[in-house]
Amino acid sequence: MAPRASWKGYLKLSLVSCPVRLYPATSTSERISFNQLHKDTHNRINMKPVDPELGLVERSDLVKGYEYEDKRYVVIDEADIDSVKIESNHTMNIEAFVDEDSVDVIYQDAPYYLAPDGAMAEETFAVLREALRKSGKLAIARLVLSSRERVVTIGSRENGMFVCTLRNPSEVRGTSEYFGNIPAGNPDPEMLELAEALIKQKLTTFNPKNYEDRYEIALMKMIKEKLKGHKPIIAAAPERGNVINLMDALKASLGQAKPPAKSKTKAEPAEKPAAKLAAVGGGKALKGKK
Repeated sequence: MAPRASWKGYLKLSLVSCPVRLYPATSTSERISFNQLHKDTHNRINMKPVDPELGLVERSDLVKGYEYEDKRYVVIDEADIDSVKIESNHTMNIEAFVDEDSVDVIYQDAPYYLAPDGAMAEETFAVLREALRKSGKLAIARLVLSSRERVVTIGSRENGMFVCTLRNPSEVRGTSEYFGNIPAGNPDPEMLELAEALIKQKLTTFNPKNYEDRYEIALMKMIKEKLKGHKPIIAAAPERGNVINLMDALKASLGQAKPPAKSKTKAEPAEKPAAKLAAVGGGKALKGKK
């Protein structure tokens, strides 16, 4: 079954346009999800809409409302929404081109794939795709998704195009509240050099298959054990190591030094060398003594 498009319209660059379809690039259907059940009957609970005055109501009786004052609403129906017509309802008009690294990752939201809508659109689509590929740029455009106009970036990807919706600037929090009180400081040059060496030691090529969701895997293992009637095995979290100073930790991480020995507590005083040797020799006299 062909995937269902989230949006259909036209991709337009100046006087050039072609019909396109937009598809979600990700899916959450494989994630483990839980239903709410009654603890005794194990029947699935239905969430039904309730009016404070009328009690249970039918979903067909629900309408959209915008709260313009406290507990005062203006009702908005589908005809009202349809009457709001702007170009990006049905046209993804390219407004500008930017360098890929100029789009801060914090603004990137949801990913989509863009494909031509029909064989007649393929030639025009291919021209626009290859122009993007050769320029190495991202296109900036707008489209209406879920009753909201979204600014998007468009880039080439394999034989198609990749679209990413961008968050509105009002949705992105500033950093001063979180980073403002962190001192800039000047790290110790030797420790900084060790940290940089550790980065180089662990440098690799990113492959998402190497970073599977371990919690999801453990969760499914537990579910399968319960289905078999077995008591789930509780996996213990790894023990935390002893706290050592940063310089020793960096050196140990690079294999340049062994981690320091565990410190002895008052309850466990360190043995004297002679006592250790006697214990090793099973209580015999020390070597060289009669």
